[in-house]
Amino acid sequence: MRIVRCCFMPVFFAATLLALSAQSPSTPKRTLVRAGHVVDVKTGQVADAQTLIVVGDRIQKIAPTAQTPVEAGDAVVDASNLTVLPGLIDVHTHITYDTNFDPYHELTMTDAKEAITGVANARTTLMAGITSLRNVGAGGYSDVDLRDAIDAGQVPGPHMQVSGPALGITGGHCDNDLLPYRYHLTYDGVADGIAQVQQKVRQDIKYGADVIKICATGGVLSKGDDPQASQYTLEEMQAIVVDAHRLGRKVAAHAHGAQGILWATQAGVDSIEHGSYITDAAIVEMKKHGTYLVPTLYLEDWMVESGHLPAFYEQKMKDVRAVAKGNIRRAMQAGVKIAMGTDAAVYPHGLNAHELDVYVNQLGMTPLAALQTATVNAADLMGWIVQTGSLEPGKWADIIGVAKNPLDDIRTLEDVKFVMKAGRVYKGGQ
Repeated sequence: MRIVRCCFMPVFFAATLLALSAQSPSTPKRTLVRAGHVVDVKTGQVADAQTLIVVGDRIQKIAPTAQTPVEAGDAVVDASNLTVLPGLIDVHTHITYDTNFDPYHELTMTDAKEAITGVANARTTLMAGITSLRNVGAGGYSDVDLRDAIDAGQVPGPHMQVSGPALGITGGHCDNDLLPYRYHLTYDGVADGIAQVQQKVRQDIKYGADVIKICATGGVLSKGDDPQASQYTLEEMQAIVVDAHRLGRKVAAHAHGAQGILWATQAGVDSIEHGSYITDAAIVEMKKHGTYLVPTLYLEDWMVESGHLPAFYEQKMKDVRAVAKGNIRRAMQAGVKIAMGTDAAVYPHGLNAHELDVYVNQLGMTPLAALQTATVNAADLMGWIVQTGSLEPGKWADIIGVAKNPLDDIRTLEDVKFVMKAGRVYKGGQ
């Protein structure tokens, strides 16, 4: 009996495996997104009545709907009344922060609260059509944990690159200066001198950072510093960039003031965030290095309409607002590369696409160029151009749908009707 059993069992298992494989489909299940119109964000061309064939998390093919019959097992998404385009990308967010400028609120924020806040904000941001983002600054690596939870499917949210704590000097924009000396409060990313900044870059990478965020100048929503004043020295920033690039990470530099913008660009950072006081000399240097500029301009309008800032923030906001748009317009017209960033959290998450309205209707950018800042340009800055930024076979199935062609009215992106991220429908598509 033992011999019979030993001979029988391998045959039984082989037959079982054959039966299971026969029951499984030979090709993965397809989802057909029947689009009324599809925007090519590279050329501005719009194709009517197209079907995007999605398999897994990727676009397999885009073809005329008339030539794409439904096959057995296909799921069909009706977006025939929508204009479809790639999901938008925001390269400057604070997904774990909320819009509360009370200093006491900031002092009582914990890493756990940040993470919980991030879960809610990530969903809101995804539903607004932002399918990828770069988070540039979070306490206690809460954005690392959020990114990992999204990647694991535990919570909904965009694809994320995250920085963890931003690097800054003692007493600078990325430190916490709200309490007196006796409390000895210092933020996670504070580092001074070449040895310390190198160690902090390596620490951020150790704990999961995809990108390194530094504060090259003072800022607006911080006490006791000047947005126009440079903070890190050129030598410190060079040390940061060399280490980050050697270890495969890009560097984003918060920089309002002219000297800080110039030094950060010369140090080799990959993007200048804000750029409010940018000068012609910095524009020339950024074009020479191919450095991206990430304006964050809608927040200034939102502040006028809805913001309530403490006095030591408010005057700095007024000063920056008086010059930023004119300077950014000059940089745009000069041909500096632009990627869309919003600083979402300074105003409510989910309003991200309002940034594009500023580019078009206040700064004179064409709708196509503005759309490219939030798609192909942003994907290029993030190093994700192979994965996203346009609707093409092989790329992530990150697809949004709106009621009108955004090349006719960029504001239509402020009301996204359909969201698919990585092949999964999160909004619309009924």
